[in-house]
Amino acid sequence: MSIPVQPNVKLNNAPDYREAYANSVQMRVNVWDFFMVFGTLQQQTEAQVEIRNFQGIYLSPQQAKALLGLLQQNVSGYESAFGEIKLDPRMTAPGPVH
Repeated sequence: MSIPVQPNVKLNNAPDYREAYANSVQMRVNVWDFFMVFGTLQQQTEAQVEIRNFQGIYLSPQQAKALLGLLQQNVSGYESAFGEIKLDPRMTAPGPVH
């Protein structure tokens, strides 16, 4: 089986294109798509966290899987260059996903 020739891809930003920083991502999944909501999280007090959502993005399951592969590859490269990325154990506790 031969590998298909990759097309020449031209990237263009839409007139409403913007970039923003997110330190919060929430995800909802159904049979048709993955929905990610990006926001900024601010710790108000030890017991109070405020998240300001600013963008929701829908991905097809295929695009979500492709994104997973890209993230795995780039996180591995980052950790090879800069060391292991540590996660706060409180943020990985099992429980409901909203």
